[in-house]
Order: sequence, then C-alpha cells, then structure tokens
Amino acid sequence: MPGQQTSLPIIDVSPLLITDSSASSQEETARQIHQACRDWGFFYVKNHGIPMKLQEELIDFSREFFAQPLENKMKIAMSKGGRAWRGYFPVGNELTSGKPDGKEGLYFGTEIDDDNHSKVLNKIPLHGRNQFPSIGKNDDEFRHVILTYMIAVENLGRLIMSGIARSLKLDVDFFDKNYFRNEPTCLFRIFNYPASFCQQQGNENLWGVGEHTDYGMLTILLQDDIGGLQVKTSKNEWIQAPSIANTFVCNIGDMLERMSGGYYRSTPHRVRNLSTTRDRLSFPFFLDPNWDAEVLPVPMEGVTDTNANDDDAEDRWDKTSVHTFHGTYGDYLLEKVSRVFPDLAQEQTIIGPNSY
Repeated sequence: MPGQQTSLPIIDVSPLLITDSSASSQEETARQIHQACRDWGFFYVKNHGIPMKLQEELIDFSREFFAQPLENKMKIAMSKGGRAWRGYFPVGNELTSGKPDGKEGLYFGTEIDDDNHSKVLNKIPLHGRNQFPSIGKNDDEFRHVILTYMIAVENLGRLIMSGIARSLKLDVDFFDKNYFRNEPTCLFRIFNYPASFCQQQGNENLWGVGEHTDYGMLTILLQDDIGGLQVKTSKNEWIQAPSIANTFVCNIGDMLERMSGGYYRSTPHRVRNLSTTRDRLSFPFFLDPNWDAEVLPVPMEGVTDTNANDDDAEDRWDKTSVHTFHGTYGDYLLEKVSRVFPDLAQEQTIIGPNSY
C-alpha cells in the first residue's frame, strides 16, 4: 500500500463510458483500477453518468418510506415475497457473523414480472417480482425511481467490469461473455441505520453492520452525507470512507477474488451510523455472475506481477477460504443467504448452511 496515501483513490471512469474515448485514456483508467484493486479492494468513481436528480429522488423517497410506522412497512415484509426474497425487513432481522445488524432495509432484484420465466416456473429462489413501497404521488412513483436507478447502475457496473477486465489483461467483454451472459445476478438494497439504535444503553453490538466482505463480484454503493463506512487496510487498520458528492464507492467481492486466484482481494469493511440524531441511508448495488455460471479462475497469463495467495482462511474475517468453493454462483449465493436470514431460509426450504 502506498506509504503516503491514507484515503481511497477516486477514479474518473468517463473514458469507459464514452465510446470514442482514446485507447490510451481507457488504458489509464484500467491502470488506476488495477492499482486500486491491488492496494485497497475499494475505490470511488466519479464522472459516472448517473443523474444527480435520480440519486436525490431515491434518497428522498427512501427517507419517506423508513419514516413510516413499522406496521406500514411490514405490509411488504420479505416473508410475503415468496421465494423471490424481496421486500422489507426490520432492525435486527439480518445477521452478520451471527449477530443482528443495527439496520432495517428493503431488498430488490431484477424485476421478473413474467410468470412463464423459466426460473420462476422452476421456483428458483431469488427470482420473481419485487415488492415496492407505496410512496410518492402514486403507487408507481417510487417503483419507477428504483427500477430506473437499478438499470442505470447495472450499466455502470458492466462498464467498470470492462475496466477490470482490461486491468487483468483480458478482452474488454470477458466478464460479459463468460459470467454475465446477458443476465447477471443483480441485487439492490436500501438500508436505513436508525440513530435510535446508537443510543440504546447496553447494546453490545453498536455496529450497523460488523466486519465482513461482500460475497459477489462488484458492489457499487451510494451513501448519504452522514458517513460511517470503514475499510480495513492491509496493515489491519481501519480508515473512513466518507461520502463524497456525486461519487460511488466500489469494492470487489469474494467471487472476483476467487476468479483472480487471490490476485485481487475482497476487503473487510464495516458500518456505524456516526450520527445520534439522524438516520443513515445507504444503497448498495451488487453486480454478480449469472445464476448458472460456474465460478472458475480467469486466465492470468497476461498478468506478470502476480503474488497471489489463495490459502488465506486463517486471515479472513469468517475463517473461510473463498477458493475452496466449486459450483455455480447460484449454489454459492444460496449458501450465503441462508446464513444471513436463517429463519426465512428455513421457511423457504432452501438447502444449505451482505451489506453496508
């Protein structure tokens, strides 16, 4: 890690968005992504093309939803979402390392409103219709903002992954062809960290989310202005990742670490609401492999400075190596989700033993 740098890098990703950008500018962006993934596993992106108005609408509608009484929010409880696992959960219902998180949230995924979709017909978990809050001038207003935002961030994530492909000396469309296959697994969360949680006397877990790594490929995070996200450095020190206007925080997940054989590492992070008077909002979007894609190492012949370590179980927060997994991404995700929501997993009869 650079000796002088104590904050996460900010990368201008506009060369990846503009089709007629010069090859040299795209390569420079890929080089910066490479350095950020090697040094931190985290970086900010600016000039990303997501309209500020859309971000503000998402934040405003979310604040309005979470300000409602609990009984109103429970009208779209996750338990009512069936195997799609979509909807609202109250504070304490999601676990990290077996401990309840100090946050409430909304779960969304790719909207599948076609009951004849093969995965819906086959009752594959995490596929189906979303449950949308009735917030705004009409019932569809918040729904429209959420779906518009999800499409925009998915497109941004694909472009960032093209930069990551370049950084690994792969074809620019490598992840599109081999892992997304026109249908990546896209999961979107809206989290609220109540200020009241921080004020509870005798609360042994004041972290909104304890130390963890994300289990997918790429996370793209919008956060409000309160702050509280912390990233663990290679020296086992924690640094703040504060909100920076009109940027997103990106981090690589466990699956990209596995694909790269440990060359790029998923980095532990945690969250605490820094305010005792205001609730904190965050909006992580997870861009992950196709449900049926087998997770295999990517070709690394073009990378010359490898010193990867794939035997890292003892060093990881959960004492579990991501490099021992074999199977599809769907298999991997179901195993992880059942640990986060054990009761719901049991109700849904899912077999098998994320967050900001």
